[in-house]
Amino acid sequence: MTRLTGRALRVTIFIGENDVWHHRPLYTEIVHRAHEAGLAGASVFQGIEGFGASSLIHTQRLLSLSENLPVAIVIVDDEQRIRAFLPRLDELVTEGLVILDNCEVISYVGRTEERKK
Repeated sequence: MTRLTGRALRVTIFIGENDVWHHRPLYTEIVHRAHEAGLAGASVFQGIEGFGASSLIHTQRLLSLSENLPVAIVIVDDEQRIRAFLPRLDELVTEGLVILDNCEVISYVGRTEERKK
């Protein structure tokens, strides 16, 4: 089990839900590559409204349905692992925003085999 406490880096990637990598959702590709790289974890969050560099507002409100809502992928791990992963992100993310934040991990506990059942 990976233990992660103390100082860490958080990388957040903002893309659109319709962004793809070789016919696969880009957020799925990023999560799978983060997993393959052995990073501590990755989560994908769908936004309900937002805009980016294009200045187009995307929203899930009924009167202005959007098919490309904002998506944020958040990955936290120690600085060395995150920085080693950045070239993979550079290959994948051709449009969007990638940010790094220093953070402190207070608790990182995975499920034990008994709790998974």
